[in-house]
Amino acid sequence: MSKKVLRIGFVPEHFAAPLHHLAATTWGKENIELVSQPSGTGQMLTSLDASSGQKIDVAVALTEALITGIAKGRTDYKLVGSYVRTSLNWAVITGTSPAASSYNAISDLKATKIGISRVGSGSQIMASVMALQHNWGAGEIQFKVNDTFAQLRDGVNGKEPWESSCFMWEWYTTKPYVDSGEVRFIGSVPTPWPSWTIAASTNTLAQESEEGKVLGEFLTRLQEEIRKFANPQTRKDGTAKKWIVDHHQYKEEDVESWLETVRWVGEETENPTGVKVPSSGQNTTTQTISASTIRETLELLEKAGVVKADIDVKKFVDNDSRLVD
Repeated sequence: MSKKVLRIGFVPEHFAAPLHHLAATTWGKENIELVSQPSGTGQMLTSLDASSGQKIDVAVALTEALITGIAKGRTDYKLVGSYVRTSLNWAVITGTSPAASSYNAISDLKATKIGISRVGSGSQIMASVMALQHNWGAGEIQFKVNDTFAQLRDGVNGKEPWESSCFMWEWYTTKPYVDSGEVRFIGSVPTPWPSWTIAASTNTLAQESEEGKVLGEFLTRLQEEIRKFANPQTRKDGTAKKWIVDHHQYKEEDVESWLETVRWVGEETENPTGVKVPSSGQNTTTQTISASTIRETLELLEKAGVVKADIDVKKFVDNDSRLVD
């Protein structure tokens, strides 16, 4: 019988660099498999679901979507660690076709149909946060599920059956399509909370699970790879920047600008200057979760109409020993 490996769901974006580095090690090749989830966290939530054919054991995913899933009753996964402690800058994106010419500011989007990847995805949750920030009523935001990043871009350019006024996606992932003239930025909404968190299937967390035995070592080794990949030296000498440029073919200046704004957990680099960093979740690791982040995220999402907040933070983690302030 072949050895079972831990299947790690990830979004194929620049944030995943330490995961790729871990997967390339001797231990990583023997014990983990990276499973690309290009449609984002919504796809990962589906991939974690055992009732629909579980495809991953661990998700490195958006904080708000993971918390929302559990708050709405998902019991088949728990939060087991943190990944990125800075905000994610969500771009508000529309098209360049004549059909999109009337959308030039976030205020123009009120009561229009906003494209999302999946129900429960970060793209839907952050659209609701945007609506809250602009004081839109419950009936003044609508959603169109378009599944993939490509179909979201088609939708804002009026292509059937995906038509929408805008969608939200990570700024630098989208920027190449702005540079090519396919889409336009008309605003941004940074997350008020640390942006990426790690969750594991309760099947994986079961003590008798082979994958469960690997999980603890995975979390420990991932923290080591974060510190190797992102630290004052690799930032200064350009090593971190070069890997992302080579892997994603982004413009060097874009990667340099992005790296100035992002800090992974446990990274021994000072917080960026001139960038607002979330107040919670700054002392977490790949094996701990901020109780304050859970509470503050739930409180804001309740105001946005996404969830009814349950402030018992222990229900969100597999073991309350993981919780830190």
